[in-house]
Amino acid sequence: MKILFLTDNFFPEVNAPANRTYEHCIEWVRQGVDVTVVTTAPNFPNGKVFKNYSNKLIFKENIEGIKVIRVWSYISANEGTVKRILDYVSFAHSAFWASLFIKTDVIIATSPQFFTAISGRLISLFRRKPWVMEVRDIWPESIVAVGAITNKYIIRFLEWIELGLYQSANKIIVVTDSFKEIISQKGVEYDKIEIVKNGVNLQLFEARKKDEQIINELGLEGKCVIAYIGTHGMAHSLDFILHCIPRINNTSVHFLFIGDGAEKYKLIELKNKLGLKNVRMLDTVPKHEIENYLSVVDISLVCLKKSDTFKSVIPSKIFENAAMNKAILLGVEGESADIINSYHAGICFEPENEISFVNSLNEIIRLNATKEFEHGCKNLATDFDRKNLALKMLDIIKEAV
Repeated sequence: MKILFLTDNFFPEVNAPANRTYEHCIEWVRQGVDVTVVTTAPNFPNGKVFKNYSNKLIFKENIEGIKVIRVWSYISANEGTVKRILDYVSFAHSAFWASLFIKTDVIIATSPQFFTAISGRLISLFRRKPWVMEVRDIWPESIVAVGAITNKYIIRFLEWIELGLYQSANKIIVVTDSFKEIISQKGVEYDKIEIVKNGVNLQLFEARKKDEQIINELGLEGKCVIAYIGTHGMAHSLDFILHCIPRINNTSVHFLFIGDGAEKYKLIELKNKLGLKNVRMLDTVPKHEIENYLSVVDISLVCLKKSDTFKSVIPSKIFENAAMNKAILLGVEGESADIINSYHAGICFEPENEISFVNSLNEIIRLNATKEFEHGCKNLATDFDRKNLALKMLDIIKEAV
C-alpha cells in the first residue's frame, strides 16, 4: 500500500504534530508500507530554516525509509495571524501541486490548521483516491478560544469549510474521545470517526538517572525542578504561571521553561519585570536532547488557558513525561484531567486559578517525595505506547482504502 501524508510539521522539528506523524510513519514503513510525506523545510517555531536545509521549490530526502518531499512555503515565526495564514496557505498550495504527481492509494492530511486538509481533499478529487482527515485540534474553535479570530462572519465561513471537509473524508481520525463527540454533533456520520490518541515512543522515553552535567550547568543542585517543555503559545497561559511564582514560599522550587513560540519574548520580559530569580528560560532543544533535560525534572507542568474548548484536548507531553516517570501537575480540564486522575499520575489544578495552582503545587511536591505517582506514570505510558497506536491507525487507513 502507498500512503501520501500531508503535514505542515515533520522531523527534525520536535513539536507534538511532527513527533506524532514521524513516529507513526516509521512504524508503517516497518510494516512494509510505502510512505511519502509532503511537508515544508523545517523551521518551527522560530521561522528560521534549520541547518542543512533550504526553502527550495522541491527538496527530496529519505528518512528511515520515509520518502520526504519538502516544498516551498512562506515561512514565518509562529506569531502574527496574517503571517501564519500566509504560511499555511502557501504550504497547502505547494503541497497540492507536488502531490498531483505522486503515486498513492490514499491521502492523509493532518490539522490543526485545516488549509492542509483542504489540499488533501482537492488532491483526492483530482486523483480519485480516498482521503483521511486527521484532526488533532478542532478548528476554528481552538483559534477562537485564544482570541486569534473574533469576526463572526469569518468564523461562520471557516465552520462551513470545516463541515465540508468532515463530510467529504472517507475516514476521520481524531485524538480524543471528546473530538469524536464534537464532530458527530455537527452532523457527521459517527461510525466514520475513529480515535487514535497521542502517545509516547517507549524506546525513546524511559525513566533514567538525572543528567548531572545539565544540573551543574543550570545551577539546579538541591532544587525541586518544575518544568514546562513545549510551545510557548497563546493557548498555554504561561504568563499566568509566572504571575503565580512570587506566591510560592518553598525556596527549593525552581522553574524551568524550555521551548519557543509566539509568546516567548513577552514571557521573558514578564519574568524580568517580576524579578523572578528561580526561573530559567531556555530555547528549544534538539529532539535527541529532550530526554536529557527531562531527566533533571522532578515535576512536569502541563497547562492551557481556561476554556471549554480545551476540555477536549489531551496534550501529548503528558505521555512523554509519564514514560520518564515524572509526576504531572496538570492545568487542563476535561479529558486530560480524567486521564491523570484515573491513572493517579499527578495532580490537577483549575486553569488560571492562582489559589488552586499554588495549593496543588505544594501538594504534588509533598507527595512526589514519597514516590506516590511512579506506578501510575508507568501504567499510563504503557497503555499509550506509540507503536500500538500507529498500528491501530494503519488498520483504519486500510479500511478507507
